[in-house]
Amino acid sequence: MSKYITTPIYYVNGEAHIGHAYTTFIADTMARYEKLKGEDTYFLTGTDEHGQKIEESAIKNNKSTAQFADEISATFKNLWDEFDICYDKFIRTTDEDHKRGVQKAFEVMYAKGDIYKDFYEGHYCVSCETFFPETQLIDGQFCPDCGRATTIVKEESYFFRLSKYEGALLKHYADNPDFVLPRSRTNEVINFVKTGLRDLSVTRTSFTWGVKMPESLNDDKHVMYVWLDALMNYITALGYGKDDANMRYWPASIQFVGKDILRFHAIYWPAFLMSLDLPLPKHIGAHGWWTRDGEKMSKSKGNVVAPKEVADAYGVENLRYFMLREVPFGQDGDFSQRAFIDRINSELSNDLGNLLNRIIGMSEKYSDYEINSVDVQKYHKKELDAMNIVLDSLDSLMQQVQAHRYLEELWKLFSIGNKAIEEHAPWVKMKNGKKDEAAATVALVANILAKAAIMLSPVMPKTTNIIADALNFTIDNISYRELVLDRKLLKLFSIKKVPPLFPRVEEPLMPEAPAAQPVLLKEESKNTIESIKEQDNLIEIGQFFKTSLKVGTVLEAEEVPKSTKLLKLQVDLGDGRIRQIVAGIKEFYSAESLIGTQVCVVANLKPAKLMGMLSEGMLLAAKDEDGLSLIRPEKPKKAGTPIG
Repeated sequence: MSKYITTPIYYVNGEAHIGHAYTTFIADTMARYEKLKGEDTYFLTGTDEHGQKIEESAIKNNKSTAQFADEISATFKNLWDEFDICYDKFIRTTDEDHKRGVQKAFEVMYAKGDIYKDFYEGHYCVSCETFFPETQLIDGQFCPDCGRATTIVKEESYFFRLSKYEGALLKHYADNPDFVLPRSRTNEVINFVKTGLRDLSVTRTSFTWGVKMPESLNDDKHVMYVWLDALMNYITALGYGKDDANMRYWPASIQFVGKDILRFHAIYWPAFLMSLDLPLPKHIGAHGWWTRDGEKMSKSKGNVVAPKEVADAYGVENLRYFMLREVPFGQDGDFSQRAFIDRINSELSNDLGNLLNRIIGMSEKYSDYEINSVDVQKYHKKELDAMNIVLDSLDSLMQQVQAHRYLEELWKLFSIGNKAIEEHAPWVKMKNGKKDEAAATVALVANILAKAAIMLSPVMPKTTNIIADALNFTIDNISYRELVLDRKLLKLFSIKKVPPLFPRVEEPLMPEAPAAQPVLLKEESKNTIESIKEQDNLIEIGQFFKTSLKVGTVLEAEEVPKSTKLLKLQVDLGDGRIRQIVAGIKEFYSAESLIGTQVCVVANLKPAKLMGMLSEGMLLAAKDEDGLSLIRPEKPKKAGTPIG
């Protein structure tokens, strides 16, 4: 049975960041795992290079659009090559085969009546390349996805009949509860569809950097809209649109995406495939975002984590391990050098690296580096049984895309090995003349390391090859079948000495994220007084104190049905009355994450109704090009504490 695994194609308006690396690492791990098992596996990644945003970025950089796209795409490909990503194809949406495939898909949809021409007038977000109805906008102007200002656009467009597939999509979600992974993200997709799907604009006339229309339609002023173009890459990479198309890998086994583009992949993409009469992917795996030291990353803060910088400092395989081990798939993760260093020193250095060093040292001392498994079953059946229980549990965890649980479970093998050494003390056995028992313990640990290295190889391929070479075997499908599935033991071999795999890290190897800028002292601010006086819209201090700002504790929080942006909160402001506040923050916070936390509230705001619900206050928040963040007290405060 063939396997097809994809990353999203990364948009070339900027270089790769840590989120791109995480998506690619987990897809690469899954592809390596399936190939290890002997599955016929195809792994796709690449870059998305069309659209108005790319045109604008190229202009800002004083380059032609094609040159700009070429250069940024190359940075992704070069980084993945440097990281030894095992992709089978790196697709670019500027590839001629891709363009032909998109044009073919457009013709099929058009002939079926699923695409029609009309006029579109609406709010358009250049950053997200998406139109939004006014009801979904924040404050009637800002994009509900990224928070940036939208512009009103009116132009002729071809539309895809997305509304036609509303019922079919809902049925598919019901029939395939694991279509979206993790399952916890399925409800947000279902709720969006249930609010009613509008037909989707799939062409533009206001820019030219895109896939041209099929010649059969004779309509050169239109180019394909970015999402129709981009999503088709998953099948054009397999030859869709060519006479000799090789679609044997379709449907995809799993398509990895960030949660910010889940809607496009779990709603638009399946609808397109239904229109083309093609099967839907088995799973869409949506992962969370990464913060740094608990703060959202942004260029303005100067705290963006560059994956190459981390890999150069700590090693790419250590980075792979940390990111896959640190966070449950689907949840947001935090990049902290301290947490990273702790995992290197405790789990990689102490648990794994030290275990290999111990058996190399003991085999050198006791048997001139020779290791023989002949007596392992005789003296260590208990440990072998425990080891096999762990090995048997791993496949289901990988299939569920629970890489963190997979690694957590796998690490139990090293605990078994270290515990066996302490309990059976080979040095005591040698002193008491029980050489066979001592040799059996060393051989047990060698076998544990060999089997663990095989299963760890999809995450840390180069490191585990060093371990395998030291243990005189090769990690491949044959050793996987023999040592893992068939539970065989290593044959007589001579172990090799290797340098320590994971030297301890005593201090951070990269600069820490910049701290928040300090507030100017009175003496330092003298030179700014005159410029402040010249600013417009200044208010008197008395006007400020008319606003009552208080710290509130969120007691309850829930999503507002049929709303893509509203949450309903019950907030304690310390005056004996619980306030209901309706806030447009659903795109940035889940209801569950707010319960029990504290917020800053405008407490004397005149009550208003939102979607028929009374809102008795307003939360303080800050919003920039990177989205929205709530303003919160630095330390817990009593509910009702005044701010000012």
